[in-house]
Amino acid sequence: MKQLHMIPTSTTVLTWIVLFYFFQSATLTSLHADNNWPTFRGSDRTAVAPDTDLLKQWPDVGPELVWQTAGAGRGYAGIAISGGKFFTLGDAPSTQNDADEYLSCFNLTDGKHLWSAKTGVAWNEGKPTWQSSRSTPTVDSDRVYVITPSGKLFCFNTNGEAQWQIDLKSEFDGKKAEQWGYSESVLIDGDLLICTPGGPQNTMVALNKLTGKKVWSTSRDGDRGAGHSSIVISEVGGVRVYVQMTGSGAMGVRAKDGELLWTFDIDKTTAVIPTPIIRDDLVFISVGYKRGGALLRQVARGEKVSAETVYELNTKLSNKHGGVVLIGDHIYGDSDDKGTPFCADLMTGEIKWKSRGSGKKSASIAAADGHLYIRYSDGTMTLVEANPESFVEKGSFKVPGSGDRPSWAHPIILDGKLYLREGDKILCYNIKS
Repeated sequence: MKQLHMIPTSTTVLTWIVLFYFFQSATLTSLHADNNWPTFRGSDRTAVAPDTDLLKQWPDVGPELVWQTAGAGRGYAGIAISGGKFFTLGDAPSTQNDADEYLSCFNLTDGKHLWSAKTGVAWNEGKPTWQSSRSTPTVDSDRVYVITPSGKLFCFNTNGEAQWQIDLKSEFDGKKAEQWGYSESVLIDGDLLICTPGGPQNTMVALNKLTGKKVWSTSRDGDRGAGHSSIVISEVGGVRVYVQMTGSGAMGVRAKDGELLWTFDIDKTTAVIPTPIIRDDLVFISVGYKRGGALLRQVARGEKVSAETVYELNTKLSNKHGGVVLIGDHIYGDSDDKGTPFCADLMTGEIKWKSRGSGKKSASIAAADGHLYIRYSDGTMTLVEANPESFVEKGSFKVPGSGDRPSWAHPIILDGKLYLREGDKILCYNIKS
């Protein structure tokens, strides 16, 4: 039997071309949809999203609210997004019938609650506004990790089944530098989970991420205890370095074996919270309570790395807990917790502007597409140009349900959406142009 061969007509060719571009577009869309925000401040921990073509101006009522959902619980933890789901930690979620703390999982498309797993009793130490969960989970493939305020490190699979847990205090003599409980988001790097129990014995540890078994430990003499910062990665002269802030200040740890490479010590202060900013060999740190911001330069000599001071702590660069972002050559963040954002030159620390916006009290910050997303603790969400010349606000709105407790959870931008945690509720806004 002869084999028949179809001779493409012009119509057939046109159909093939249309189908090719359809599937090409679908593939690109699918790849874009698979982008994640799997831990605190995003996958690279810069709080700067790669999104483009976002709204440059908000309507008076704010951007379109796509959905809102309940069940996050009382708390300040952000959300971690991966695999079409998002995760957060909170006390007494409305989906449960007790006041305990739960890790909860939701569907990203519509906010539908999928499951909750109990992690222990609620954190009720100190003033009411100090209480509750504050650690953003970290998602890696089919596992999700979270640290409770009491120092329990949990590993669940993404279906909510517990895999293992460790008490950082009893297992590693961990300690906090103050009384507000743990809030670090663990770092996953290859096969390792790295976190900061704090204290002089096991200041930082690396664990096997699948089993929780210790791989190495770093000791920092006299360490006051863990702060609230999360570990970031730098590469200097071929040496991989984990950079972290504790109650004693900044430190650099060699990734392959946990050797303490350098420290930048600070005077004791109330709390050390913001996560460091890395650019190549540079490390920018900020400490609140009028301590200030400083810039360090890491220098590699073989397998050793040291840190030189570019400029010492500058009190004008203090940031308490809203975090800072680096856009181009400029740092943006709140002035301590005053609700007065600033812009400063990274290399000199020189203030370019400082201004009040529509909101009040402390401000947390994220960035995308040339704009700052500044969320004030009074519940006001604002859009501001990332402009070193002047402060230009491009819109603001009041987040529904805000006002009962501070709005401290940091904003998240992913795939043209803005996600906000407001106590028990998560809200999703469309910010695509």
